[in-house]
Amino acid sequence: MSDTPPDADIAAMQRLAAGDDLALNSLMERWKNKVAAFLLRMTGNAAAATDLTQETFVKLYQSRGRYHPSAPFPTYLLRIAANLARNHARWKQRHPTVSIDNEHNHVPESVETQPGPDEQMERSEQMQRVEAALAALPDDLREAMLLFTYQDMSYAEIATAVGCTSKAVETRIYRARQILRAALGGSQTE
Repeated sequence: MSDTPPDADIAAMQRLAAGDDLALNSLMERWKNKVAAFLLRMTGNAAAATDLTQETFVKLYQSRGRYHPSAPFPTYLLRIAANLARNHARWKQRHPTVSIDNEHNHVPESVETQPGPDEQMERSEQMQRVEAALAALPDDLREAMLLFTYQDMSYAEIATAVGCTSKAVETRIYRARQILRAALGGSQTE
């Protein structure tokens, strides 16, 4: 998930716990984009994802003394992010709003080559269908699918991050794939 050896993250957390507040900067530099991407897919809202990313690192700092490297650091960090995303979703259910501009809520696709306009339109429409189908999944299924697909976490790591068994993660991913296949008209998903 990161180009940095896992020991570097553990060492940074240990330095942070020992009072070296600058260690948080190195963790943020390594993980902010992955956390932000995960939260963007969880919330479907760029502004909320940015706020929750910042809050994730605040919570990481606050829990610096309680961190024990019994699980991989990415699992620990993404568990914080996932909990914040769940809390945000619960808050939004209690405080519904109507968005004036939905264009800012879709995840931009990456551009690797320069396809023609027709192909760009087709890709864009397909990406919007996939993102909409992902957003429509129940929270527990979406969370497991995103951690597995976009964060390359194993079932065991996801289970630790979300607080369930590996078998439950396997079931959630299976169910999410079934729902996505049906929603996307039987086309292949990851």
